[in-house]
Amino acid sequence: MINRIIGLALFSLVVAPGFPAQAQQTMKIPRVGILSGGSSASSTQVAALRQGLRKLGWVEGQTILIDVRSAQGKRNRMRELAIELVRLKPDVIVAVATNAILAVKQVTTTVPIVTPQVGDPVASGLIASLARPGGNITGLTQVSPELSGKRLELLKEAFPDVSRVAVLWNPDSPGSVLTFKEMEIAARALGLELQSVKVRHAADFEKGFSAVIKQQANALVFVRAALTRFHQKRILDFAENKRLPAIYDSKDLVESGGLMSYGVDFADLWHRAATYVDKILKGANPAQLPVEQPTKFELVINLKAAKQIGLTIPPNVLARADRVIK
Repeated sequence: MINRIIGLALFSLVVAPGFPAQAQQTMKIPRVGILSGGSSASSTQVAALRQGLRKLGWVEGQTILIDVRSAQGKRNRMRELAIELVRLKPDVIVAVATNAILAVKQVTTTVPIVTPQVGDPVASGLIASLARPGGNITGLTQVSPELSGKRLELLKEAFPDVSRVAVLWNPDSPGSVLTFKEMEIAARALGLELQSVKVRHAADFEKGFSAVIKQQANALVFVRAALTRFHQKRILDFAENKRLPAIYDSKDLVESGGLMSYGVDFADLWHRAATYVDKILKGANPAQLPVEQPTKFELVINLKAAKQIGLTIPPNVLARADRVIK
């Protein structure tokens, strides 16, 4: 009996170590790909997604793998990067904005796609409806009908003499096309004239800036897209050098020296996108996950920037700001 017990004990010592190794070999760690048209893979938005996943119990490198690809503002690289991500066999791809989603959609119809921010996905034909997206795309839209009008309204309220507003936008971005159309409607209601400044490539910016000066626009707005975001410093520098009052769509541009911004809290959208990734990794069908709209908006004003270009922000506008940079 004693020999039998010793034999069983020795057998367990020899065999048991193999079980964890076997289990580890068969366990698949979920993989998430991120495709962005912008320049930084370590942006505050991506950091917000990672933070959201951590809060939901996912540990990067242990229980989840994350692969980030960025087109660096070069739209023609989007498809190539989408193919690269799909070859990694991800369980979910997080695609930022319309062009990135379209690039992934052309490569795969089966891998679930989550978008943290996109222009009107219904009007762009990406999904059937917000309530029931259908297909393999879901997530959050950055579109809120009043945003474009609100920016122009704030610009006019802060600077009543503004009459002609130059709009820098990329007509190759479906989301930008929709935004510009909304802006045209709002401008008519406010009695403002819009100067359309189209930028499709990096070389278009200098030509566009010259057009703004030539046509004597007295304010500036830019519409978010991968290209314009990639060249945001050029836009900020131009507005400052020409002393143009400008309003942007995101606080990070104001933190970088811009005058004022009103828009969606993008970090909040990315944080919320983590819940979509979590649900899909746990078996949810993206076709049945409703697309959500933004709920947090911010007005941020940079008084230092205003002083540098000789502008004064009225007290009634300052009082409405969520944050004032001094």
